[in-house]
Amino acid sequence: MQQIDTLLKTAKHIHMIGIGGSGMCPLAEILHTQGYMLTGSDNNESTILKRIRGMGIKVTMGHKPESVDGADMVIHTAAVNDSNPEVAAAKQKGIPTFERSVLLGAVSRMFPNTVGVCGTHGKTTVTSMLTQILMMAGKDPSVVIGGKLPLIDAYGRVGKSDLFVCESCEFNNTFLKMSPHTALILNIDADHMEFFKTMENLKHSFTTFANMSQNVIYNGDDENTTDAVNQIEDKGSKTLLTFGLAETNDYYAKNIKMVKSRAQFDVYKHGKKLMDVNLLVPGKHNVYNALAAIAEADFEGCDAASIKKGVETFGGAGRRFEFLAEIDGITIADDYAHHPAELKVTLEAAMDMGYRRVIAVFQPFTYSRTYDHFDEFVEVLQIPDLCVMSEIMGSREINTYNIFTKDLAEKIPNSVWFNTFEEIADYTLSIAKEGDLIITLGCGDIYKAAFMMIEKMKDK
Repeated sequence: MQQIDTLLKTAKHIHMIGIGGSGMCPLAEILHTQGYMLTGSDNNESTILKRIRGMGIKVTMGHKPESVDGADMVIHTAAVNDSNPEVAAAKQKGIPTFERSVLLGAVSRMFPNTVGVCGTHGKTTVTSMLTQILMMAGKDPSVVIGGKLPLIDAYGRVGKSDLFVCESCEFNNTFLKMSPHTALILNIDADHMEFFKTMENLKHSFTTFANMSQNVIYNGDDENTTDAVNQIEDKGSKTLLTFGLAETNDYYAKNIKMVKSRAQFDVYKHGKKLMDVNLLVPGKHNVYNALAAIAEADFEGCDAASIKKGVETFGGAGRRFEFLAEIDGITIADDYAHHPAELKVTLEAAMDMGYRRVIAVFQPFTYSRTYDHFDEFVEVLQIPDLCVMSEIMGSREINTYNIFTKDLAEKIPNSVWFNTFEEIADYTLSIAKEGDLIITLGCGDIYKAAFMMIEKMKDK
């Protein structure tokens, strides 16, 4: 960590491989604003690259060894390895090369007040919701989000204050490269166990993240989270605040009512009512997400009126129960849910929204997660009226588990599976009727099937 911090003090030209990625773009904007000369490369044109070029940053299509010429430092996405022509050329020329998470850690140390939003579920929603509140309160934060926030139509922004809000992911302990001033811990659930192996190891990583912070705001209702926080070494030197539904928390919700799966509730702080809230985003889980964002915003000194306005006008982040279209009475939505716990709350919310039927279109992601949580997937994928599945997206993994989507389909009533998105789109549209909700689910590229269905419906 010290190496990149030192190099950033003298570096002038930084080259970014995969600059069009949603995680790279906000970092590029921050570095550009701070006066670094940036260049970048990517394989596919996108609206993000249009935004990058609009800032005057040169982007080369494709990966070419000569693209790193003149660079003092090279940053690459996690998807890029040493076999990449630009990475290989940089190493050959002796140019210091770092993965994106290392740069994110360095950027977190550029701001005196970095808020690291972490947890197994809800990071993108809470980071987005918190950003909206802070902006409406005039706090002008810099932000890195894992999804697109409609308010800014981007995955991040550059502010002029010393406040930096960042989604902080536990995968492979990447969040431990950061230096947060405040740790906002949403929950801890069994995920990425191919890396962590045990729940104790996972909780220990969150304890380490909390130890690195001066302030810890955490879910006081979640047993794993409280276990992790209780292991903090010097609790007396930190500010510890809790949120949840239990009235023993510092911030808690009372009088919760669900209207078509959207929550209405009162927020209390230390026994005194702060505000009433009517959420636009569906699902009981968003009560916790809202409480987390409200607690942190209040801690940062935001006034109650701005907090209420920010949280009540928040309509969701990209790929978080995102409504894409309604054609011929059929609604199509998309959600990033890929862990059984996320699928459960999303599907339960969908079932409570008053649609004639809910058709879930799910893409399992990674063989290890499908194998480790097989029985849980079987249980939660019975929640919707119908379940359509794709084959497992292996991503970084090889199928040493001998697990396939057909294994899930054999256990889930009212389910089918197909190899291609074309087949999925055609089948789903053949059974969909007016009043139905079709929701694509998964953290891979299943959203492409949603847009394929929309195009087919428009053509029809």
